[in-house]
Amino acid sequence: MFRTDYPSDLSDEQWQIIKGLLPKPARRGRKPIDRREILNAILYVDRTGCQWRALPHDFPKWKSVYNVFWRWRQDGVWQRVHDTLRERVRHSVGKKRTPTAAIIDSQSAKTTEVGGDERGYDAGKKLSGRKRHIAVDTLGLILAVVVHAASCQDYNGAHLVLVQLKEKFKRLKVIFADSAYGRNALPEWVKATFGWVLQTVLRPVGIKGFVILPKRWIVERTFGWLARWRRHSKDYERNPHTSESMIYISMISLMSRRLVAAKS
Repeated sequence: MFRTDYPSDLSDEQWQIIKGLLPKPARRGRKPIDRREILNAILYVDRTGCQWRALPHDFPKWKSVYNVFWRWRQDGVWQRVHDTLRERVRHSVGKKRTPTAAIIDSQSAKTTEVGGDERGYDAGKKLSGRKRHIAVDTLGLILAVVVHAASCQDYNGAHLVLVQLKEKFKRLKVIFADSAYGRNALPEWVKATFGWVLQTVLRPVGIKGFVILPKRWIVERTFGWLARWRRHSKDYERNPHTSESMIYISMISLMSRRLVAAKS
């Protein structure tokens, strides 16, 4: 069925990049729904922040779209596609597929009344909700993401992110972070456990107001990219793993556009 394009839709070039990374359709059963339209519908939800039930009628039925999203979340498809595209983007700019340096930070986000796990109060930001804890490379591409309760301190939440990094990135040598990660002997634990240097980037003494900190601005820029997707304006999800998948999906769209631009 013909429909008007939405700004969140994949271009033909983006679809050519992504479609080969998706699971193969089942050979038996009823005719599968157009996967490109399924992905466009998921991107529409992520970009506009609308409810699944509020999907425009020119997309496939919302329940079918959500079922595909949920099944691929359970199977780890979103993370695998994301990680493959990240390696390709790094390769396209002349970098090795895995990094030697990373930057870690967290962002607190309010939750809604829908309930769910991993919720708490962030006394520093004075809000109830969750934290998005991410590690990025020097391009700002996400290496690991963990969504946990906002009441969890950064130096505790960092353990969850760093364990993910250890499993996937053997070439890592240094992690940059702000001063909050220098507490509770976290740098010593990182050195003893992983052999990495956790280098805290301190704010210049005596300077008030906004200051661009070396390396730290890279992860802040990544949070800025995610803020363009209205699904991240709050944490609307009942399950924190769904929140993580929505972050991967946002980055899949961003990285596929970069790969198309690199080819042109």
